[in-house]
Amino acid sequence: MKKVLLGMLFVGVASLANAQKSEISEAKKAWNLLSITSGKTLADNLKALNDGLGHTDKAIAHEKSKDLPDAWSYRALFASRIALVDSVDLNNAKANQKIAEEALTKAKALDTKGAEKENIQQASVNVENALRNRAIYAFNKKNFEGALEAFNEITTKNPNDTTMYVNAGVTAKELQNYPEVVRNFKKAIDLNYKDSKVLYSEIVNITFDKIKDSVGGLAILKEASAKFPDDSYFIGMETDLYIKKGDIEKSQEMLTKLIAKDPKNAIYQYLMGDTYYKQALAIQTKRNALDVKKTKEFNELGAKMTKLIDQSVPYYKAALDLDPKNVNALENLKIIYLFKDDKVNYEAINKKLAELKP
Repeated sequence: MKKVLLGMLFVGVASLANAQKSEISEAKKAWNLLSITSGKTLADNLKALNDGLGHTDKAIAHEKSKDLPDAWSYRALFASRIALVDSVDLNNAKANQKIAEEALTKAKALDTKGAEKENIQQASVNVENALRNRAIYAFNKKNFEGALEAFNEITTKNPNDTTMYVNAGVTAKELQNYPEVVRNFKKAIDLNYKDSKVLYSEIVNITFDKIKDSVGGLAILKEASAKFPDDSYFIGMETDLYIKKGDIEKSQEMLTKLIAKDPKNAIYQYLMGDTYYKQALAIQTKRNALDVKKTKEFNELGAKMTKLIDQSVPYYKAALDLDPKNVNALENLKIIYLFKDDKVNYEAINKKLAELKP
């Protein structure tokens, strides 16, 4: 009698183990049937996916099947697909993403023969796409905090994705989280983002105007100027910065070296003219604020202003000789000739500007 009972017990254990393995088969069957449900509603798809995930719950709970790689790879497939398609319940999508990531870790460790390689890869792509979709959806809904969280998660998982760093920076700008803008844009630049010049411009402006870090801003500006030596924007900003700081000598010293190195560069000639012209504009502002009774001081400032304007003209003309379509040089000369009441040169410049208009 004891032998019979013992034999029955063994049969029961074997049946239970087989039952747990059959859960994996049911999960596989459910996955293969998903294509049939693709035209149904989101609720129908989620039900089918959750049913499939339920089979893997049972499979990984049993001692006999908990270490089978396909139990975990299919678990990752179902959970990652839920995370991808559930656009209604954000918390459910996030929870299933976590399940998928844990299952992927387990599947990769157990799949020593590579039999589940394709499933693992597909589930990984699902997780990535789920995050991207979540980030873009949140951004479009103006949920910038949620979008930034998702973009930062993407870059943490894939630290070489330059586009996602840029997206994170743009999103951080919407939140006025300027240190995050700088951090993400810098990372994209370090990874050789194709439009890094634009990112440098943003970083420079933000560092000076928003973060109010003139030391850090100048360092970034110098870095940008070194990387784009022929770009007038960065060189102009650097020289303008020196002008604002009252360090005209530093500005002109820098441009003198650049002109000596490349005398046929119209941008350098124009910017050197600007070092004088902008000083003249600053004096004009100061002169306009004077009490009308201070005639002597008014005249002295006028003389200084005129001298600086006269010093700017040869450089603007040199810029135009090298680049006749330099609109900025033409516009400044137009203002100068109007100020000096030089009608002949004013009309000549005005004519050139009119010819450049489309």
